[in-house]
Amino acid sequence: MFHFAFFAAAMVAPGFHAPALGDDFGSAAGSPVGGALAATPASAPLPASVAASTAAPPPVQQCGYEVVAEYPHDSSAFTQGLFWHDGHLYEGTGQYGQSRLSRVQLSSGKALKTQPLSDDHFGEGITRWGDQIIGVTWRSGVGYRWRLKDLKPLGQFRYEGEGWGITMVGPEMALSDGTSTLRFFDPATMAEQRRVTVKLGGRPIAMINELETIQGKIWANVWMSDAIIRLNPADGAIDQVVNFSGLREKSGAVGHDMVLNGIAWDDQGQRLFVTGKNWSKLYHVRVTNCR
Repeated sequence: MFHFAFFAAAMVAPGFHAPALGDDFGSAAGSPVGGALAATPASAPLPASVAASTAAPPPVQQCGYEVVAEYPHDSSAFTQGLFWHDGHLYEGTGQYGQSRLSRVQLSSGKALKTQPLSDDHFGEGITRWGDQIIGVTWRSGVGYRWRLKDLKPLGQFRYEGEGWGITMVGPEMALSDGTSTLRFFDPATMAEQRRVTVKLGGRPIAMINELETIQGKIWANVWMSDAIIRLNPADGAIDQVVNFSGLREKSGAVGHDMVLNGIAWDDQGQRLFVTGKNWSKLYHVRVTNCR
């Protein structure tokens, strides 16, 4: 069972606080929306007690960030999935009756083309697979396929369990479901290939949410936190944690559900973008001060 207070203490410096909820969060039974965290940007080594438990390789880097540029973001977008391709952002949003897939212009934050999901589906993560976009939904067990060039719907598929985030890792599609487990599928058939447990020093870390693959590693939002983790898709071991404390407040987000969620990587431009649910800003950020 993953306790959020342990996660905050283990992963970030003093000042990075969890909400005063007092519960364990070890399953995907709750809603995929989050709570606000206090903002004190900081980065520091792991506490000695935790460092001892993570002594085995790989070492866990603790990193900060700096904002390189900021862009407008549609504040009505309850961001669940995000990726960059060929000069545009692609965004999947949630909420029943409001879920949609959009191709978004970076400079304006405006949707250039949009496809809605069925009103009874709560949209979650999206990823590009060749000339298709694949998307999942929260609790309906239904996934979508769209044609990349024009977002034309290509059909649906079924899968077991909840859908949170997805990303392509080589030929496999990784799926998070709010637990500490990542499942890997053949994107053509949606046959499950394998599973890994996301771990910090051998200890499972749950609430893995939106996913992005960057240079062979999976980067993931952790629901209800200001942290983005980097992990090895082969075994789930976390080797880096970036503390994004303060960015939520900088964006002007004030609602309980308006948490950090959404990671996109521009491989050609070597740019990392992050945003949050119903944020009015999207940020080009640089990871700094790793130790």
